[in-house]
Order: sequence, then C-alpha cells, then structure tokens
Amino acid sequence: MEHLKYPIGKFKSPEIINETLIKEWIKAIRDFPTQLKLEIKDLTPSDLKKTYRPNGWNIMQVVHHCADSHMNSFIRCKLALTEDTPTIKPYHENLWAALPDANNPSVESSLIILEGLHQRWTLLLDSLNADDLNKSYFHPESKSFVNLKTTIGIYAWHCEHHLAHIKIAKTS
Repeated sequence: MEHLKYPIGKFKSPEIINETLIKEWIKAIRDFPTQLKLEIKDLTPSDLKKTYRPNGWNIMQVVHHCADSHMNSFIRCKLALTEDTPTIKPYHENLWAALPDANNPSVESSLIILEGLHQRWTLLLDSLNADDLNKSYFHPESKSFVNLKTTIGIYAWHCEHHLAHIKIAKTS
C-alpha cells in the first residue's frame, strides 16, 4: 500500500541544495500544469472518479487538491519573503478534498488556477537570490522551520508525486 501512497517515494531533502538543483525544481513546477493537462486531457467524468489506491483520492480530487496546495505554498513563499519567519496556517487537506468543489468533475477551473498560479509562482521563484532562498516560515504541525529552497524541492516533488497518482489511477 505504501508504494501506492508514495509511488515516487517520500520527499527527502538533499544535504546540499545548489543552484542547478533549484533550477531543475523550478522547471518541474513550471511544467506541471502542462503535464497535468496532458495526463487528464482525454478522461471522461467516469475516468476522473478513478482512484490510485483503496480509500485514496480520485483523479478529480487530486487535480483540485493540487490547486489548493499550490496556492497555499505560493502564499507561504510570499509570507516568508515579506515577514520575519512567519508561522504559516496549516489546513486539513483531507477535509478540503471532501468539500463539494473538490468533488466536481469539472476540473477546468483548477487547471486554470494552476496555469496562472504556476506562471506567477515560477516568476517569483526565478527572481530569488541566495538570501531569499534561505528565508523560512515556521510550520506548526511539524514544529519546524522550512526555508524556501527546501519548499521549492518539496513542491517539485509534490508535482511529480501527484502526476504519478494520476497515472496509476488511469490504469485501474
């Protein structure tokens, strides 16, 4: 079951995060909306209800979750850049995934959000210097400080993680 929950493994932050790695991660974030659209372009409303594992989210919930999650991350990045180590507001992603908007087979609105959001987000990420990349926020659930360079890696992983979920669900 763990391989279905984490088909590409859990995110592990490398000991050294260099400029090349950050650029690769930003590219993964930049390319995500296009890759996501390609993965779901021919799916029917019935296909969008397929899950990647028992008791897991269906494809439409994954798409809507990505819009929710990536909006939160973009805001967390902006908070870290404009405030002194802010404490971020966690959210209950499973409860969000159960709301009516996340169970709507029309995923077009979330695709539009992701496209515009990722354009702005990667524009911001591309502009960050070394000092900016070391700015952090405090995550009260993990009780840890997370710097922006690690956040970029987490969300590059997050993109690939959910693309893998969709690919698995399409074959079920």
